[in-house]
Amino acid sequence: MSGQLSFHSQWDLPSPAARPGNAPGSPLGERRGVRFFELPCRSVLNRCTSERMPFQWTINPYRGCEFGCTYCYARYSHEFLGMDDWRDFEEKILVKRAAPAILPKELTVRRLQGKSIAIGTVTDPYQPAEKEFRVTRGLLEVLATKSALITRDLELLGAIASRSRLVINISLITLSRRMARLLEPRAPTPEKRLATLRTLSRAGLRAGIFAMPVLPGLTDSPRALEALVRASAEAGATHFVAQFLFLRDSALKGFLPRLERDFPALAARYRREYARFAYQSETARQRLALLVSGLRRKYGLSAFGRGGNGEAPSGTASSSLP
Repeated sequence: MSGQLSFHSQWDLPSPAARPGNAPGSPLGERRGVRFFELPCRSVLNRCTSERMPFQWTINPYRGCEFGCTYCYARYSHEFLGMDDWRDFEEKILVKRAAPAILPKELTVRRLQGKSIAIGTVTDPYQPAEKEFRVTRGLLEVLATKSALITRDLELLGAIASRSRLVINISLITLSRRMARLLEPRAPTPEKRLATLRTLSRAGLRAGIFAMPVLPGLTDSPRALEALVRASAEAGATHFVAQFLFLRDSALKGFLPRLERDFPALAARYRREYARFAYQSETARQRLALLVSGLRRKYGLSAFGRGGNGEAPSGTASSSLP
């Protein structure tokens, strides 16, 4: 998602004993070198105050993400909890197991009527941890009465869509399996994500693609972007959004060594362009926006959260899983 979101909730409660290198909360187990911890919380809904976002509330069932995308800006969220190692974000996953029990208390008409809720704005709500802990499904069950894993919840998603405007966003930055493996080593393949998009579309759900981030010199060519937009449209996407890489210091320190290893010709460019700012230049962003806008028109897609009547949705669910 976008770097404008304030996702370090004041209600996430680190253990008083938390210190650098340790995770708060009780240990929940370990799998393939990834450790899971319970993250106590008193609230689930986080207010989004950015006027650039088409939603007013966010929910993140997990902190940290096992997919290990090398460019992920959200890695710095672990630093608030004293975990400064770049790898902690993907090797220490914090689980808000109590979230489904807390959410009903916060779903008041005064607070939410006519407002949008986005699930998974910081870390993926359908990352592998969801198979075991089922926090996202628990939240969906509350909202209905939000990998191929998202298709497990088609019935619940359909129930939500029947009473609210629901938008599902699937992250996909390239059609190249090789490049995806280098940049997102444990995430599902591009083919699986497009297959899931087809499944969601055939179920009558509004689903689209987030090409976020667009990586300068790697995935930003007009040819590559058109291929991605065309594949999205053919898979039944209703919308397509693209945004350049947002690279904070916490992600930069781990991403640059990977870039030097896998794409050495681009390392100097990234050092130069991201030396002072986490964003690409305004000129580059406008150029990308014009290109993507033209491609959306060509393939009959809309911008995020906008239907044919231009209305923003009242509920969104985001995932990088198919």
